[in-house]
Amino acid sequence: MQQVQQHQSVGMPQGQERISWARAMVFAVGYFFLSAILIGQLPSTVYAYMTASTLSNFEQLCLGTGVVCIASFVVILVIMLLFDPNHLMQPTIFVGLGVILALGGLALAIWSTTTGCAPATRDANGVFQYGAVTCNQYFPSASTSILPLLGGRFLWFQPQAIDLSMFGLVAVGVGLAMAFYGNLALGELRNPDRRDLGTTPAIRWMIIGSILLLMLFLFIYKANGFAAVSSSIFPHNPFYAFKLSQLIISVLLGIAVIMGLGAFALRLHYLMRPIRKKTMSILYMVGAIGLAQTGALFIVLWIVAYPLLALIHPWTFIGLGHFLTVCSTTEIPASCSYSQDAGYLMDTIVTSNFFLVVMAAIWAWKSHRNLVVISSVVTTAVLGALVLVLHTSGSAWPTALMVCVGVLVLAAIMTVVSRREFAVIGEQNLGCLGMWLVLGTCLLVYLAAFAFFSMPNFGDAETPPNIAFSPGGTSDAFVMFILLGILAGIQFFFLVRNRYKA
Repeated sequence: MQQVQQHQSVGMPQGQERISWARAMVFAVGYFFLSAILIGQLPSTVYAYMTASTLSNFEQLCLGTGVVCIASFVVILVIMLLFDPNHLMQPTIFVGLGVILALGGLALAIWSTTTGCAPATRDANGVFQYGAVTCNQYFPSASTSILPLLGGRFLWFQPQAIDLSMFGLVAVGVGLAMAFYGNLALGELRNPDRRDLGTTPAIRWMIIGSILLLMLFLFIYKANGFAAVSSSIFPHNPFYAFKLSQLIISVLLGIAVIMGLGAFALRLHYLMRPIRKKTMSILYMVGAIGLAQTGALFIVLWIVAYPLLALIHPWTFIGLGHFLTVCSTTEIPASCSYSQDAGYLMDTIVTSNFFLVVMAAIWAWKSHRNLVVISSVVTTAVLGALVLVLHTSGSAWPTALMVCVGVLVLAAIMTVVSRREFAVIGEQNLGCLGMWLVLGTCLLVYLAAFAFFSMPNFGDAETPPNIAFSPGGTSDAFVMFILLGILAGIQFFFLVRNRYKA
């Protein structure tokens, strides 16, 4: 029997603070990883790109972050227009526009990554490697000359400042979201039911399917199976072999990404449906104040990053120019980049702001729980999309897909437990066994995730491996991830089954 009164809120019931330990632990794990990404990984990524020898990666980071945040705000606007009680726009319009946008984005992504390509080569281990300048993916190229200013190729922008495949991927995501929510709105027009259906079989199977496809990818990737299959089909053409392996990985993990995103989007829809009047304003605030302004800030940073560098370098006041910039003696400002000291300042600014946001969320958890829950799950999903669109190069693409799937599954699971799942409170106190199940499960989840995030290879400066892993070679991280993940799942099963109350 259900022991708690279900109040009309997204988070825990307002009348009683008690929830099951299983549900509380999912919240704790989710917020731990969200905080780790915002306060740890994202600032260090900004630092690494800002202090690189060229500003092209930093410009790609700023533009990609800005575009993803603005695109996420557009999706929120679509939800507002579709599910407003006054039905501001017809759902069929968004379904049609979504399909067109998704197909156009897919065409752009395919064209930019398959035309004008340089040959692929093998490294010492026989793994295909792709050059830094890949296909028509980046603009401007080294030979572009359009209104050059300050030594730039297109205005003041350096070569590869714009990733065209990023725009294609973002368009695909926005188009799929428009079509998905448009179909849901059409269903609501036919059926006035506004109940929270909980975690339906469709949501459960999308989460399970996404996890299973990720596991299948890891098994094959560990054995370097994708490169082996493509090499056997094209033994004398490394370029086509490389592209075939990328295609297989893209299809396999692309389906996993879509399933994880679909589970999150559908559960968020059910979560907000019964209390839409309370949550729609919160969702809009998250989009307008959080995502839109953050996106605009990063786009402005993308525009001024290089002119600001050219402006700061000549400053002689207390040596500020040499303190914040590093230049060679050949081309100035084309050979300049930001110094480590400038990177530390930016790292501090980003870390401090996100730290304040996390602290504010802790303070607001009890009185503004709907705001904290909705902003947290939406931010987690946006971070998953950021991982994908910021690492579109050939060597980083497989692990970017892998991490994106993992983050989206985390967002979906957090959304699953945000209102109804594990709301049943049993009669058992935690006790000694329950304490071990909680502590042990959290520890095993942390160690398994530590191994999981040691597998990506985005460059030594950004994500140095903590546990050894290389396809076809050392697989310590893979074995640790599988073993500890299984143990964490077993402990969590007994934690849920016993329904310990908190």
